[in-house]
Amino acid sequence: MTGDQTDNIVTISPDFSLFGKLAVITGASTGIGKEIARAFAAAGAEIIVTARTESKLIELKNEVENDGGKCDILVNDITVVEQIQQLADFVRKKLATEDKDLVLVNNAGFGFTKPIVEVTQEDFDLITSTHLRGTFFCCQKIGEIMLEKGYGKIINLGSTWGYSTDAKKAPYCMAKAGIAHMTRAISTEWAPSGIRVNTLAPTGTVTEFTQKTWASMPERAQGILSRIKLGRFAYPSDHLGAAIFLASNASDFITGQTIYVDGGFTAAG
Repeated sequence: MTGDQTDNIVTISPDFSLFGKLAVITGASTGIGKEIARAFAAAGAEIIVTARTESKLIELKNEVENDGGKCDILVNDITVVEQIQQLADFVRKKLATEDKDLVLVNNAGFGFTKPIVEVTQEDFDLITSTHLRGTFFCCQKIGEIMLEKGYGKIINLGSTWGYSTDAKKAPYCMAKAGIAHMTRAISTEWAPSGIRVNTLAPTGTVTEFTQKTWASMPERAQGILSRIKLGRFAYPSDHLGAAIFLASNASDFITGQTIYVDGGFTAAG
């Protein structure tokens, strides 16, 4: 062996533990974000969860703490950059008394199904301010702290619609494709500073929101299901392994990637 390789091959177990980490999860009051928050706490991370609905954050905090975890909540709207700065200030204050590696999960988002000719400026602005501007400035503000520490993990929530497309989903597809490319751009700039940035991209996932949507548009639900090669929709629990992996030290040599947790949705193009 040459270069920085060792002459001795040592077998070690990958570290999937999240002990010693402080994880910030946006949009954590429901769905995938809530389950990622619970899983991170169970894996040992101290968590800070944000969303716009305080009552649901309080419920999550109680669940985590009843299971022995540590959880802080902050009512926060990532479409408002000043509130993202408040989140960063809150994180900085926490780290002033605790030396922990920092993880950011940009989960906050939403979608709608609407023909292109019916999309309003308000629709378009809300999609872009949430998925693109909100994600970017969360990366920027929390990333500044990671740059000071010389280490950090950022997980941006993408979608199979950032790879593929469908009718009546143009703004959402555009925004999720933008997140994947944003991930690559930020990872390129920040890799020398020890910050890993990746996208976790789910396929159609059973949540309270999607169940209501699919019930009103069963033909759309069937169209998505027909493209998932494993023959079923995902559940939030299906995304937890990839999320923990990307947050843990086990993924320290992975950055700038999009990991599709999609049951084979993207495999067929």
